[in-house]
Amino acid sequence: MPDPDHAAGATLLVNGVPSSYVDLDDPGVLAFEYMQQMALVVDALRPGEPLDVVHLGAAGCALARAIDWTRPGSRQVAVELDARLPELVRTWFGLPRSPALRIRAGDARAQLALLGGASADVVVRDVFAGDTTPAHVTTVEMVRDVARVLRPGGAYLVNCADGADLVRARGEAATLTEVFADVVAIAEPALLRGRGYGNVVLAASDDPDLLAVAGLARAVRSLPAPARLLRGDELRALVGDAAVLRDPPPDPQDAA
Repeated sequence: MPDPDHAAGATLLVNGVPSSYVDLDDPGVLAFEYMQQMALVVDALRPGEPLDVVHLGAAGCALARAIDWTRPGSRQVAVELDARLPELVRTWFGLPRSPALRIRAGDARAQLALLGGASADVVVRDVFAGDTTPAHVTTVEMVRDVARVLRPGGAYLVNCADGADLVRARGEAATLTEVFADVVAIAEPALLRGRGYGNVVLAASDDPDLLAVAGLARAVRSLPAPARLLRGDELRALVGDAAVLRDPPPDPQDAA
């Protein structure tokens, strides 16, 4: 859908849901607020150096374009369930070619399992079926496989869409803390106060220094749509008694 206010801008709709905004003149533009928040975490990771990034859920590859623009020499893999969508996006948006950006069609968790250990600096999960993230990519078993793929000091970034009760974000944060040494939640203050529906970005790392820097919290507050970063006691208060998300037990009939 062309942007009526900017000739070089377009919003990609997937099954009617806005999934990416791309500025053909400026790959560094990230119009979606949750992507701006994710980009701040990426910026904190080895500033200026090329990164190896895995995007689970690709859509228009807006974040991948921005990383390619700001971190020349980066190598990225984008996974998209719809095999036709990456072909269209490459045609429409002039995406970086392989090896700068490779696009694979398939299920996010299945493709993650094929990646080598300690092969990525960042893993981004932005997977949706409609407005809901499929349960099988939220569980602790999935998170452990992300940790396997990440290098020491890497970061896992999760886009969690949630409503006023924040039940999804609480469960996902509880699950991330089961695996990673440090976890933060980033969201607009109104959403954290239980108002409306929006995106909560969860970031996790085995390196507490990556997410603890004061500059990250300040940068989050300074975004065009100011957000809050919850860590430590504030994050634990958000999680409360939320249970860790787990894969369902195997069906005995499958083994018969």
